Amino acid sequence: MASLLNSSSKPTVSSSYSSTSSPSSSRLLLLVTLLPLTLACFAFVLQWRGGLDDPVTHWSTDHHGFPGMATTHEKRSLRRSGTDSGCVDLLGQSRAPSFPYFRDWKFDYHSDLKPRICITTSTSAGLEQTLPWIFFHKVIGVSTFYLFVEGKAASPNVSRVLETIPGVKVIHRTKELEEQQAKSRIWNETWLSSFFYKPCNYELFVKQSLNMEMAITMAKDDGMEWIIHLDTDELIHPSGTHEYSLRKLLGNISADVDIVIFPNYESSVERDDIKEPFSEVSMFKKNYDHLPRDVYFGSYKEATRGNPNYFLTYGNGKAAARVQDHLRPNGAHRWHNYRKSPNEVKLEEAAVLHYTYPRFSDLTSRRDRCGCKPTKVDVKRCFMLEFDRAAFIIASTASSEEMLQWYREHVVWTDEKLKLKLLRKGILTRIYAPMVIIQELREAGVFSSVVTSAHMSLSKDGNNSSSTLSSTRESSHATGTRRVLEAHLDLESECQASAIPPQSPPRLEATQREPSSE
Repeated sequence: MASLLNSSSKPTVSSSYSSTSSPSSSRLLLLVTLLPLTLACFAFVLQWRGGLDDPVTHWSTDHHGFPGMATTHEKRSLRRSGTDSGCVDLLGQSRAPSFPYFRDWKFDYHSDLKPRICITTSTSAGLEQTLPWIFFHKVIGVSTFYLFVEGKAASPNVSRVLETIPGVKVIHRTKELEEQQAKSRIWNETWLSSFFYKPCNYELFVKQSLNMEMAITMAKDDGMEWIIHLDTDELIHPSGTHEYSLRKLLGNISADVDIVIFPNYESSVERDDIKEPFSEVSMFKKNYDHLPRDVYFGSYKEATRGNPNYFLTYGNGKAAARVQDHLRPNGAHRWHNYRKSPNEVKLEEAAVLHYTYPRFSDLTSRRDRCGCKPTKVDVKRCFMLEFDRAAFIIASTASSEEMLQWYREHVVWTDEKLKLKLLRKGILTRIYAPMVIIQELREAGVFSSVVTSAHMSLSKDGNNSSSTLSSTRESSHATGTRRVLEAHLDLESECQASAIPPQSPPRLEATQREPSSE
């Protein structure tokens, strides 16, 4: 009986002990769980608000950060300096600049970046195309831009914004500039003479060469080491470098090389409603120089899709030239030297990405810039390449519905099976780096900040200082022009290699005739 009483009393003691200890254990467990969570949330809030610096960031001596790696101090200072203009943002999100690549969002390069690279262009494009083009090339290492502007690019609202960007020099096509270029030695030489006094593309080709001649002297005065002529629908793709850097690419070129040739890839658009080609196009057709011969000619007909050539437009690439004495342009695609035959190399991986007719509106915009008659005979006077001729005739004679249908058949890639087949063969390739860089720049508010900053500086300076700046700018450009055009060299020792026009890639018919000619 006693044992029964003892056994019955034990559960009573155990249950009372567990009931008293259970609340303390629960509280301890709750405290251990909540404490680290609370500390983690507190640290997150501090970092998000900019109140806590990561000590690891102070250990690095490399201050050339990658996109998105702004320090807390930089972000705070940028946030304080940024103001809301209240303007409608036409170029992306309206936010304070926060893209810290190479010191700050202005990409203000100085002599510490070697080699010093400049790009020259002749353009009539607006800010929606020019700003992404400029800042993309700043990211990959270009320090200076010589923009010869006309049309929309020369309008006050556009050119004033461009002039506020560090490293950008805007040259307007004034009457004085035209008079000085009319005195250029080029008019007395034979290498460009076959392009003189012809309309449209031929006239542009001569104008580009005259502008390139002026840019050479400007590049010398600014201490540039490399010069590239590029259109604003083209981006350099410095593939083959670990850092996606044009500076690294050209810095590794042997000192005895005068000219570096970038084969061009051509955009292959997949929709007919593209608005921002640099941000929306990722598929490109590779150049003949970057493909095995059997792959190129084995897929030639499929890749051409009924068009006149493998590429819609040119296929002979663009070139970078080492800035040196007696350098001269050799058309828009090449450079030459008055005193020697330059040593050229062609890059095996890097390329120029040419965004060719990426928007449907490009059909009519090209048509509106040329006054030729839409006949097969007359277009030969105006355009060098067959596709440009066909596009001009369609844009001049067809209805909007017919133009769109023609554009879809000849430009837009809609056949998914054909795309997959040519991607597997290597004819087509996907390139995302430019798209990612430009999208990051836009999302960081770089483009909108440039526009806002330009408007703010203009409102402070007033009209008087703007007119003074304009007259000073034109005077300095005219002086630079005279220095270029009035230079005298020994004409008897000139290398008179003919200018290289835009050329189509090799045709299939040419290779089929080779065996019979041997």
